Amino acid sequence: MLPVEHLHLEHVLQTVSALESVVLRSFGPEGGQVLFTRDTGQAMLSRSGTTILTALRLEHPLARMVVECVLKHSAVTGDGSKTFILLLASLLRVIHTAACKVPNVSHTYNSREAAVASTARRLTKKLLTFALEELDDIIAMGVVPYGGCLQREDFTATTHSQTNNPCIQKLLASFFYSRLGQTHCDFFSHLTSEVLNNWKLQNEHPSISLNFIKDNLPALLTPVSGFPISCSRLIEGQVIHRDFATPCPLRSQQPVKAVVLTGFLQPKVLCAGEVLELGCGGQGIDEKSRKERSIVQFSAWTERALECAIAHLQSLGVSVVLSSAKQSAAVLALAAQAEICIVECVDEDELSLFAHLSGASPVTDCLMIEPDNVATLTFCQSILLGAHRYVHIAFHDSDKRLMVKPCGIIICGVGEGQTDQYICSFHDAIRMLFSTWKPIGVTATTASKQTSNESKPSQTQSQIPNLSPSQQCLIEPGCVVPAGGTFEFLLHHALIKHGHSRLVMDDTYLDIFTVSQLLANALLSVPRHVYSHSPRHFLQTHAGLVNEQKHNDIPEQNLQGGVSNKPCCREIDIPSKVFMLGFGLESVSCKYQLLLAVLQCVSSLLQMDSVLHIHTTLHKGSKGLANISWECTKAEVEE
Repeated sequence: MLPVEHLHLEHVLQTVSALESVVLRSFGPEGGQVLFTRDTGQAMLSRSGTTILTALRLEHPLARMVVECVLKHSAVTGDGSKTFILLLASLLRVIHTAACKVPNVSHTYNSREAAVASTARRLTKKLLTFALEELDDIIAMGVVPYGGCLQREDFTATTHSQTNNPCIQKLLASFFYSRLGQTHCDFFSHLTSEVLNNWKLQNEHPSISLNFIKDNLPALLTPVSGFPISCSRLIEGQVIHRDFATPCPLRSQQPVKAVVLTGFLQPKVLCAGEVLELGCGGQGIDEKSRKERSIVQFSAWTERALECAIAHLQSLGVSVVLSSAKQSAAVLALAAQAEICIVECVDEDELSLFAHLSGASPVTDCLMIEPDNVATLTFCQSILLGAHRYVHIAFHDSDKRLMVKPCGIIICGVGEGQTDQYICSFHDAIRMLFSTWKPIGVTATTASKQTSNESKPSQTQSQIPNLSPSQQCLIEPGCVVPAGGTFEFLLHHALIKHGHSRLVMDDTYLDIFTVSQLLANALLSVPRHVYSHSPRHFLQTHAGLVNEQKHNDIPEQNLQGGVSNKPCCREIDIPSKVFMLGFGLESVSCKYQLLLAVLQCVSSLLQMDSVLHIHTTLHKGSKGLANISWECTKAEVEE
């Protein structure tokens, strides 16, 4: 009989609380760094929530499930891993408190636990439904008007003009502060701004440029260990993370022509379905002699074909070949004699970026190369970065290419672990900016409100072509609010007001009032931890924001499609105490997606009924692991 562990709400809360106690050590402005010691003796310091949670050796399946949810959310938005755990624990506490208030159906322990679990599931389901249908409206009315909106000029301004782009600098600085600490946050915010300025696409929305950088970031980044972080910089052109397989002659003043080859330079001998037959000769020659003669003839033919391919490259003026495959020794020898540089085993992402920036299409057969497949480079030379030698290229100016300034990003760190940490933070910063500028679509409930003639409220944005641009996007791209709990304070007050207004209208909205109160109470846990070392600032900031909301209250009749008429792009000047503490800015879109992810995680956790402890042998394809014990969760069947 397999051992079965029955799960209760208290067990889930204990598991999440254990994770909460870990991330609290590095949360907030007073949070420190966590020291990791690996089995090899290597030590590493980090403030990153994803790094901390990934390094934990978790045995309980619920803990692993929570960490997996956090990592999936962080992979999309790049931010909010520690806040995810704090909100999750706070929501479980308020749900547990509310569920325990239900009258007992029996005096037995099992019946009480079942009643609490059933009530908790119902509350979680109502919370998730409420968030999916009405939360974006509440944020648009109660949070967005009290923040600001980043402009395209702020996004693409140069880093030296601090007075022209204070918002983007504060947004990046607050992000890197939570990851790398106060020492390096300003340096990385400047470096990120330079990357955005060089890779901006003219007359395009910032989300397009950010999406391009996000997709090609592995090919743009070059880690260099053994140097201080101050050596990190941008480098012109592109760095191919391979070295020359043939000697590279110096060409300082002349343009270089290159071609991308996705196959072998050796010409194809056989086509699909063909068979090479050996042994064609006279009747008086024995079998061994016929085969040897045929092999010699075949080798001579392939050598002549290879010479023709090299001659074809020379006729086109090609002096550099970027290949995704490893070439033969004969190819490298003939290429060296012809002074053609070959870079072999180049990553596909780097070849794709090179083809996109140069405008030259890759080819698979060297004999099919045409002038359109040849790219013109300013230079192509070796570069030594740390202990590795790479290929450094610069693109020739052309109107056919994108109007950008191609540049690679060199990230330096004293140790390999620190370098990886800086690169992960840079990745997450780009994801955060992309999530900030990515428009949030209209919800199902809002769509039904705006299209009163439609009878089905579950239509998606793609099915509603008649909506205006302002109606299709409730939370405008680029919306930010001051950090330090401002979003949670504003949304807390907006939720309480929304719940009371619905309850006054009709008693049937009691469920909305209840879930609004639960979510509002859970949100306050984040600023409480932010101001844990200064409770007086917590009370002052909360009171100041509530007074600001009451003074600038927006009547519901002045709202059109859930978007306030009050401009959200005004100067961010509240609350003054938040700016005095120097918290910076936070993305409204990332916060909204964080709340939805946390509520979905709570819903999944409370559906678990029991854990079966089993032992099994993994398949051979499971990364070499075998004979390990593991636990699987069993979902309770809904009624």
